[in-house]
Amino acid sequence: MRTPHPTAKLIADRVRDLSHRKTQAEIASEAGFANANMMTFLKNGRNKVPLDRVPSLAKALGVDPAMLLRLALDQAVGAKTPVAESTLSMWRRGRVHVARRMLSADPSAPRGRNTAL
Repeated sequence: MRTPHPTAKLIADRVRDLSHRKTQAEIASEAGFANANMMTFLKNGRNKVPLDRVPSLAKALGVDPAMLLRLALDQAVGAKTPVAESTLSMWRRGRVHVARRMLSADPSAPRGRNTAL
């Protein structure tokens, strides 16, 4: 049996910890997923965390967004790639608008200095 990625383990643990307060469907909805089954896929490691959902998923799970971003980047592209390291560095320095553009293929992503995610 394959060991789950730390991202999948974190999500599974948090969903379990929150089960007395919210359903998996409520967490999925808060994170912006149309289908509650996406949470099952994320918990099992079947799907990777979409990087554009990190802020809303972190909020829904009650975890640090930077930690979830690091895990999601590791899951998506590997822990020590230049993109992962520079994106996380910008995130930490509060330059989330730049990090967001790096993670998004959408050239119309907000360009303001203090743009909230």
